Amino acid sequence: MHNYFSLLKAKVEKVIQENENTKRFLLSVDEFPEFKPGQFNMLYAFGLGEAPISISSMRKDLLEHTVRAAGDVTNWLFNLKEGDYLGLRGPYGSYFPVEKSKGKDIVLLAGGLGLADIKPVVEYIIANRKDYGKVYLLMGFKDPNGILYRDYYEEWSRYIDTLLIVGKAPEGWTGRVGLITNLIYEVEVNPESTVTMMCGPEGMMLACSDILSSLGVKKENIYLSLERHMKCAVGTCGHCQLGWAFVCKDGPIFPYSTLERLLKIKEL
Repeated sequence: MHNYFSLLKAKVEKVIQENENTKRFLLSVDEFPEFKPGQFNMLYAFGLGEAPISISSMRKDLLEHTVRAAGDVTNWLFNLKEGDYLGLRGPYGSYFPVEKSKGKDIVLLAGGLGLADIKPVVEYIIANRKDYGKVYLLMGFKDPNGILYRDYYEEWSRYIDTLLIVGKAPEGWTGRVGLITNLIYEVEVNPESTVTMMCGPEGMMLACSDILSSLGVKKENIYLSLERHMKCAVGTCGHCQLGWAFVCKDGPIFPYSTLERLLKIKEL
């Protein structure tokens, strides 16, 4: 039986530079257990500590994680080279309801690095495309330099509708400019048959959830992936507590019907 407290040895097989401060790491890990879209692992930097990082692909041959250099642990991870080793434990957390959403229309929303959490959902849906109705992927980035996974968009757009917007753009940019909330009004939402799944900054997710709710999508069919300061990943340290919930154990995926009141309490 898999021991979720055991630190596994992971080898960096491939490093892909996504943008200036973000890289994708493909890791080989012996006998890693099954995982679902939206779950995360704790990546261990020797001598520094751990960081929770989403599993950013459903591929089974190698574990994929997308890391943005932001602190001591993630900077250490960011500087790993092919052939290096790190520690890893997981998978942890709840997951997006891709299986029970079969037969529904799907709206996926990703803000910035939140696309790392949504990418496995995209892959799962495409692999089972006949089981879903209309599928939209709405992506928002601060500027074109921050765009992730751009090599995949042409392939994804063969199976689902993809829309991308940036907050600001240089001269010559021909794509959309504005907020990701603008994209919601460009898609055809049938509220009775729509399930939405999203990851991004909390303010973005609150705004998108309220718009979708105003369009008639049931709050219990709007799923958010939260980011809180997770230290232990198993609900014992209390760092990620949000009201009654521990984000690492009870989440990070929650329906908006559960989260709305908690998220609208300032500084909770």
